[in-house]
Formats: sequence, structure tokens, C-alpha cells
Amino acid sequence: MNLNLNESQNIEFKQIWKDEYIKTLSAFTNSDGGKLYIGVNDDCNIIGIDNAKKLLEDIPNKVRDILGIMVDVNLKQNENKEYLEIITDKYPYPISYKGSYYYRSGSSTQELKGASLDKFLLGRQGKKWDGVPVPYFGFDDLDPFAFRLFRQKAEKKQRIDNELLKESDEILINKLHLKEGDYLKRAATLLFAKEPQRYVTGSTIKIGYFKSNSDLVYQDMIEGNLFEQVDKTMELIFTKYLKAIISYEGVQRVESFPVSELAFREALINAVVHKDYGSQQTIQISVYDDKLLMWNAGDLPPHWTLDTLMQKHNSEPHNPAIAYPFFLAGYIESWGRGIEKIIEESQKFNGIIPQFRWLNGLWVEFYFNTDNSIPNRLGEKLGEKLGETQQSIIKLMQNNPKIPITALATQLDISTTAIEKHIKKLKEENIIKRNGSAKGGYWEIIS
Repeated sequence: MNLNLNESQNIEFKQIWKDEYIKTLSAFTNSDGGKLYIGVNDDCNIIGIDNAKKLLEDIPNKVRDILGIMVDVNLKQNENKEYLEIITDKYPYPISYKGSYYYRSGSSTQELKGASLDKFLLGRQGKKWDGVPVPYFGFDDLDPFAFRLFRQKAEKKQRIDNELLKESDEILINKLHLKEGDYLKRAATLLFAKEPQRYVTGSTIKIGYFKSNSDLVYQDMIEGNLFEQVDKTMELIFTKYLKAIISYEGVQRVESFPVSELAFREALINAVVHKDYGSQQTIQISVYDDKLLMWNAGDLPPHWTLDTLMQKHNSEPHNPAIAYPFFLAGYIESWGRGIEKIIEESQKFNGIIPQFRWLNGLWVEFYFNTDNSIPNRLGEKLGEKLGETQQSIIKLMQNNPKIPITALATQLDISTTAIEKHIKKLKEENIIKRNGSAKGGYWEIIS
């Protein structure tokens, strides 16, 4: 008989019992809990075991001795075949198996090491990476200039009492919750240290101008505290890396950039505030003739997907000790609206909504409104595969990824049935895909 279950993050099948499977149980405790079935094969068929009653007594004792926890072991029977169901709860504290820590990823059990282990152990203690105390780092290592910069910006925004801004740096550090006991936190090194990169490897921003993916023309590395990094990056991007389009209103010379400054600034601050600094990887900004790409390392909150990020959601800052001073200084205007604001500002600016994708971190892709736009490049690449109507559909989707099929039909003056046929072909050619529901989702150009 088949159990009508599939192996997953919470389900695992084993034909016989081996004591080494206690490692899987430890992974369940460190994830979301789970069930281990003994006497069931990989195809989910019950094959039964001969020693079920003995294991019913042995397994709880072995798990208790090795993991220090209790599990429920249930004897099941079907068609004269006995099998076991072992139920393991999620534990609020880390559970080790012979000195190592394991976690469930999909249907596999993986050992946690390095930065992943650090993040896991901190999470079980209710801490974030930026809230960890740092030894051998004191007030003498803080930069008075960084405090002056923070005070200037915070005074303008008036989100913090002006009288507090007049207090000493030591008192301000306490009020910003950047100290624990006798130690300053990691967030303090990134926000106010004289040499932040001395304490956090990879806490930089790298910008490069590319003619192609393999042809780097020039680049810059931005260092300093996080407030400085945002300001320096904004200046470099809009003075050195992006070519302004020159036009005239009467005799007045007007410069306009291919990307909204407000949208880019929001994307940059999101990257700085939410980055996984434990990864030791720098934020990367790649500028081309027709696009700007930004990537920062990080993980989505548990059970989140890219669709969750694209919709209205609660604010869950990856680095709350960094996010709070950024909010007080006016870099963050509101909580949980970063992606929404990037889309809104871009749409108001030139009608082209940035693309978002998740690959070991968040990619934000700004495409420019130039002759080398996506539909034209796709047309060159695909030739006869992409007809005039399909190019028009892609252009409209590029300008408004949330455009409904009825609007496409109206603007192109053809039936919705014809639009649906073209969209089906574009999907089959792996040129576009639909993210999210028909009502709340959006189109993504993926080729």
C-alpha cells in the first residue's frame, strides 16, 4: 500500500532502522519538525519491518541518550505489515548530533558549517548577526566624523530628540542600542568605526562598468562606514557611471538619467541594510550601456519567496541594529515598502519597472529606455521566432509588468484570444513567464 506522501523537508522514508538516522531526527528539530517512517521505501510503499515492537522501545531511549530530547514513536499496521512513525517537534534551542548540527533543506539532511552555522545558532538564541558583541573594539575605535554625519541627517528628519543628539557619542551609542554589557555590537563597527572593513570583511560596495559580461572597462571599490558608502555610491553612479541624456527646454539645458535616482537610492539602501554581512561578500553594481544590475548576498526570511517580497509584507530587517539608525537618519522612509517604492518610483520616472530575481541573494535589474531595449535585442536574437505582435507584447510588458491581458488586447487592437495564443508561444519559447496570480502577479522577461 502507498502512504500517499512524498519525501519533503518534513517527511523521510527508510526501509529499515539504523542508529545513524538519529541525525535526520536532529535535523528535524533544527528545522520545522518532521516525521520519519521506518518500513517504507522511497516510492512511499509500505514494506514493513520485523522488529517493530523492539524498536518501539529502543528508539526513544537512543534518541534521548544521543540528542537529549524525546520523540513520539508510533506503531502503525497495514495489511499485516508493521511500520513505525517517528514524530519530531521543532525545538527552540539548537540540537547537536555527536557535536555537529544538521538542518533539513528540501528532502535532504545537510550539516551546518561556517556562516550558515553561525546564523543558525544566533537565530536559536533570538539574535541577529549585527547584534553580536565585538571584543577588542571600543570607543577609541569610533569615528567622530561618522557621528557628525549621523547627527546632521537625524536632526533634519526629527525622528530622534534633538536634546539626545547633543549628548556624547557614548550616550548616543547606548540610545541606539549598539552596546551590550561592556561590548559594542557588530552594527557599531559598520556604522561608526574609523575602519569598518578591519572588523567586517567584504563590507564594501563594488561598482563596475561593462561593455559585455567579460569586458570590464573600469571599476571602483567603496569603503568607509555604511552612511558614507550610500552617499559615495550615489555620487559615483550619477556622475561617473550613468550617462545623462541631454535635452533643452527653450534655452535651458536639461539632464535626465536612464534610472530614477529615488528608485536606485531605495534599492541601494535595501542592499546595505538587508545584506548578509556574515557572507563576507561585497555588494556588486554592474553598469552596462542598456542596464544596471545590483546584487547583494542574503537569505529571505523563513517561508518567504520572491512573490512574498513583491507583495505587501511585514518588515523583517535582516539587520535590525543597522536598520534603526538608518531610519532615524532618514535613509529609510518607511518599513516594509522598499520593493514597492522601487517599482513606484521607476514607473513614475520612465514607465519601466525593474526586474527582481533571487539567486544566492537579491538581484535588482534596471533596464534603460534606449534603442537597445529588451524587445529589440530579443528580436535580433530570435529572428523569425518573434513576430511584430509578440515584440509589441513584450514592449508593453517591459513598460508595465502588471499589465492585464485585456489591456494588451485593447492597446494592440486584437482579441484577448489572440493575445493568449501569443503569450502561450512566448512562454513555450522561455521568453516570458508569469510570477504570482493572475490578479496580483506580474510578467517577467526571462530570455
